[in-house]
Amino acid sequence: QVQLVESGGGLVQAGGSLRLSCAASGRILSNYVMGWFRQAPGKEREFVAAISWNTDITRYADSVKGRFTISKDNAKNVVSLQMNSLKPEDTAVYYCAADRRYALLTRVVTTDAGRYDLWGQGTQVTVSS
Repeated sequence: QVQLVESGGGLVQAGGSLRLSCAASGRILSNYVMGWFRQAPGKEREFVAAISWNTDITRYADSVKGRFTISKDNAKNVVSLQMNSLKPEDTAVYYCAADRRYALLTRVVTTDAGRYDLWGQGTQVTVSS
């Protein structure tokens, strides 16, 4: 059973950078789509970025385009999120997630959190103004 563990969160000033990592305890299969989501206090969980494990196709939320970059290391089973030019509104708990079934059926890199069936425990990112 694959488990996801996030790391790299912390406190940073506005304009700064952080790099989040998500390590899978088992092998990430080629049909998986790996995503990052975030949830701020009092708000719903929202899509941030996703990457197809076999095609490298990526998707980003409009709010992070040009600032965040999702990447993967196939050999290490790690997906990362490089976050630059951070803003206070980026403050949230960031979750790594895997879509293991919907992507297999559709080959779509989805932004729908309901399609992701495996989640990490989350890591806090706080951006001070």
